[in-house]
Amino acid sequence: MSMFTTRPEILGTFGVVASTHWIASAVGMRMLEIGGNAFDAAVATGMALQVLEPHLNGPGGDLPAVIYSARKDKVEVICAQGPAPAGATIEHYTREGMDIIPGDGLLATVIPGAFDGWMTMLRDYGRLSLREVMEPAIHYAEHGHPVLPRVAATIAGMTDFFREKWPTSYETWLPGGHAPAANDIVRNPVLAETWKKIVAEGEAKSGREEQIEAARDAFYKGFVAERMSDWLKTAEVKDASGARHRGVLTADDLANYRATIEAPVTYDYHGWTVAKTGPWGQGPVLLQSLAILKDIDLAGMATGGADFVHHVVEAMKLAYADREVYYGDPDFASVPLDHLLSDGYNEERRKLIGATASRDLRPGRVPGFDAQHDATMALLEAMSPTGQGVYEPTMAHLSEKRGDTVHIDVIDREGNMVSVTPSGGWLQSSPTIPGLGFCLNSRAQMFWLKDGLPTSLAPGKRPRTTLTPSLALHEGRPAMAFGTPGGDQQDQWQLAFFLRHVHHGLNLQEAIDLPLFHTTHFPSSFYPRSRQPGHIMVEETIGAETLNDLKARGHEITAAEPWSIGRLSAAKRDKSGLLRAAATPRLMQAYAIGR
Repeated sequence: MSMFTTRPEILGTFGVVASTHWIASAVGMRMLEIGGNAFDAAVATGMALQVLEPHLNGPGGDLPAVIYSARKDKVEVICAQGPAPAGATIEHYTREGMDIIPGDGLLATVIPGAFDGWMTMLRDYGRLSLREVMEPAIHYAEHGHPVLPRVAATIAGMTDFFREKWPTSYETWLPGGHAPAANDIVRNPVLAETWKKIVAEGEAKSGREEQIEAARDAFYKGFVAERMSDWLKTAEVKDASGARHRGVLTADDLANYRATIEAPVTYDYHGWTVAKTGPWGQGPVLLQSLAILKDIDLAGMATGGADFVHHVVEAMKLAYADREVYYGDPDFASVPLDHLLSDGYNEERRKLIGATASRDLRPGRVPGFDAQHDATMALLEAMSPTGQGVYEPTMAHLSEKRGDTVHIDVIDREGNMVSVTPSGGWLQSSPTIPGLGFCLNSRAQMFWLKDGLPTSLAPGKRPRTTLTPSLALHEGRPAMAFGTPGGDQQDQWQLAFFLRHVHHGLNLQEAIDLPLFHTTHFPSSFYPRSRQPGHIMVEETIGAETLNDLKARGHEITAAEPWSIGRLSAAKRDKSGLLRAAATPRLMQAYAIGR
């Protein structure tokens, strides 16, 4: 099948990079040009995105990556999702007057994992030096870059709040008291100096790996940790609760943190094997959705037809309902993932897809987990108000004050592959830390303040992140990296993309450009954790016939403006060695580059 696309699918044999900002993609491509591999390119791209999209990620954030190393011939997950600090107990938060963790401020902060994630990738899989991969980010922080219209709008929307509540953020983002206009040159010289000092401390050591290790020590045990912890001892920040609170993150939390490398969770589907993070992230919901859809004739349905949308949405409702009951950090909770991905379980789940839209949250019952099922459902009924949830904070129909995420896909000529979704540490999540030029994350809002659940707050536990990069093998051969920002919608948009590519023969750009859709039927992972039963948002370009058919099936429809949903990118390596890449035209900033 062939269709019109907004831009070509990029083809080459040397290397391809796709990311959510054209400058970052160019930075990654430069790393390949100077002799780096896909891992070097991903690190440099990710560091640059902290400067270019500071409303979506930052040094105080987190990341998961699904990678394939040609040298090791192995698919692995780098988990740089920082856990809750030692002082993050349910008792402490309830004493602070909380019954739900707010989406901003210091009580929402977990240990920042992103920098260690990048350094782990660079040290163990890359080959360029610390300076080479950090130089582009330092350059754009010091000398400036044309600020995206959405970044400018975010800063403008926060102006009064920054001036009155967060003066350090006001100094950082409104120098001289003026908010930047779209495409103005914006700098962050304090962040540039922080990174310069990290590089200098690294280069005081001899040997590439020793330099990288010294850089991560500067962040987690050295001057960065010291300034961060000194500020946190007295900082009190007003958050969404309406009150001012101190955080619980300490120097000891930082010093004891390490990113981990672990095996992915996988599922086989029509000749493909999809690799995702463990259930400390939402990644397995895509695998569960595939398991439910496995024996449904999606290839016989039109890619933009009501049959396709209805079946995919109803499958996702079932998979996400299971996420709410069963997913969590497997180091702290028993997660019955084998059962949730089993043929027998999903045959029964598939039978629940009817001719009309479901309005009920219907998690399955897993033997031995009845008490957990019932406790979770009781909590959701009490805590999840019906209403517009925060599912994808950068979309135009939501407040510009929300933060979100970025995404990167890289494949080099050796066949190394990276899919990584960095996030957190948004400029609007908490105040800029004096002397460092960045702020902390708000990932703890994914925890519940109720004992006994997989996602109950506990020291050392990873929050159930929505960050969910993807890597897929075709007939056992590593073939494709893909992903998107978008909170709870990341796996929804990726699922539609993947199914259209697999079942309808669309190339990467064609599959990305088709009208997208998602449901807000299940509880959001973000404060205030609300849901909209039976609701779907669909780009109106899918056509009036499909929209009307979906309404007739009982779906609550919001017709979104054209080109307003999703920020997908993808990279692929054919058996012949041909490389492909694509990125969404939506928001007019993501780009794929290759040769």
